[in-house]
Amino acid sequence: MILFDKVTKFYNGGPAALDDVTIKIEPGEFVSIVGHSGAGKSTLLKMIFAEEAPSEGAVYFDDCEVCQMNKLDLNSLRRRIGAVFQDFRLLPKKTVYENIAFAMEAAGKTDEEIEADVPYVLDLVDLSEKMDNFPHELSGGEQQRIAIARAIVNQPDVVVADEPTGNLDPISTHEVVQILKKINDLGTTVILSTHNKDVISSLGKRVITMDEGRVARDDSSGHFAL
Repeated sequence: MILFDKVTKFYNGGPAALDDVTIKIEPGEFVSIVGHSGAGKSTLLKMIFAEEAPSEGAVYFDDCEVCQMNKLDLNSLRRRIGAVFQDFRLLPKKTVYENIAFAMEAAGKTDEEIEADVPYVLDLVDLSEKMDNFPHELSGGEQQRIAIARAIVNQPDVVVADEPTGNLDPISTHEVVQILKKINDLGTTVILSTHNKDVISSLGKRVITMDEGRVARDDSSGHFAL
């Protein structure tokens, strides 16, 4: 469970980036967060990782207040969250297999676990045949699917996807969204930030609309309102 409890965030004395935001996300939910640029979406996502701290209020992951965690506990929390970004962030000099294996090595996984799990997640994103390719040899959609595979290989409880289809064509966008849905169907909580109305319509899941740092709407039926 993720809870934003009356969260407000100020930057350098300016207007509130988040203004009295209260949101609860249950385990296994698929939640899309929409809003114009500057609406507070990125700040909201960063607080889940404790990359930003509230000026007022608190953010909880399960029963723990994120910003009160010590460094060890915070590192453990971050291992429970997989992140997907608009710009892929793959390592250009490593193959697809090595990119995913690197994430497992950083988490302390054994060679046996890596050899078993990397092919599994590549099959999950339908890119088993690209295992030995380098990122520059892949399309944008394929690179994003590899980034998703890397994000889920350590079996996180939550996947946070920040505008993952922002640089993709419609066909690649559809493929990425279908993979996120598949991950959610397997029990992982997915939090998606997007501007894409077609993505929201195809999901039919909960949508939180942000406007000037506040929650303007919270719809369970996938309603897009900007």
